[in-house]
Amino acid sequence: MLRVLLIVGSLASLFFVPWILVKAWILPLPKTIDEQISQSINHGFEGMIVYVDEAGKQPVTYTGGFKNRDQQVPTDPDALFKIASISKLYDAVAVTKLVAQGRLSLDKTLAEYLPELVGAIEHAETITLRLMIQHRSGIPNFTDTPDFWAHPTTTFEESLALIEGKPANFKPGKKYEYCNTNYLLINKIMDDVLGYDNFEFVKKEILEPLNLNRTFGSLKQVDSTDVMSGYHVGYPHDLKGNDYGMLATAADVGVFLRTLNDGSLFNPGETEIYDSIYKYEHSGWVPGYQSFAHYYEEIDTVVVSFYSTTDPKLLYWNLSEIINKRIFKILKKKSQTHRNN
Repeated sequence: MLRVLLIVGSLASLFFVPWILVKAWILPLPKTIDEQISQSINHGFEGMIVYVDEAGKQPVTYTGGFKNRDQQVPTDPDALFKIASISKLYDAVAVTKLVAQGRLSLDKTLAEYLPELVGAIEHAETITLRLMIQHRSGIPNFTDTPDFWAHPTTTFEESLALIEGKPANFKPGKKYEYCNTNYLLINKIMDDVLGYDNFEFVKKEILEPLNLNRTFGSLKQVDSTDVMSGYHVGYPHDLKGNDYGMLATAADVGVFLRTLNDGSLFNPGETEIYDSIYKYEHSGWVPGYQSFAHYYEEIDTVVVSFYSTTDPKLLYWNLSEIINKRIFKILKKKSQTHRNN
């Protein structure tokens, strides 16, 4: 009887296996990135853009699927994409430069920068700018509010109201917990210190020196026809019109990431500051848009991958991570073959 129950249980469990992930994992590794993108589109992604910068070679941008599914417009390698939390890398660099200029201090507290939040955010007197950048503040994450993405907030005040008065998730510095509220507050602090929108500082200190003229702070700053459409499983409409912050081409993100990792983005003394506060690659998710900015030190290669499809269960997120690893394997294999020849 026990043996029968085990067999039945095993067979029943197969019903819940995410076969789309299993299939993506076990398929033979393609020889080229173009083949991998075609395979990925067959898995269900509406569109993909993959930018590859191998050291010593001209960067290449690969595409697949549609920029606009409804109009059957093929993916454009220069399309603007909502980069979501990849923007935190730009924020961390901006903070680094403001610290180096003496305009911000990593050890000043939230209470010192935004005294009006004392009592509204627990431990405001001991949460430092450093802890917020490092996601070690304990502040609740406003985007974890139930049904947030169905009815996203549009202002700082609306977003903050979702967590004001709520108890901290942990004491400052005791744990790591990824939290968008940290960067909501960091952007407000930068705005107040600068006296203007901190994206203008990002433009002046980061984008313009690198000639990155296809990176923007919001949807309001761009022609919507340049933006790649985004799709969410179960939602029938194009999500291109929803403003979720920064947009950029894959190439612009790739150039930024290369200079971030080789240190050429920084002035003397800034690298040490950045090293102490944040990481050197990132990913992002908002409905309709998944973005990944990776630097693979082993092969000295930057890869930026954009996927224009999301789903409520995050199956497509896990699928994209499998595909990212396969792209790395393709590049690594090619690099090894090149060295051997």
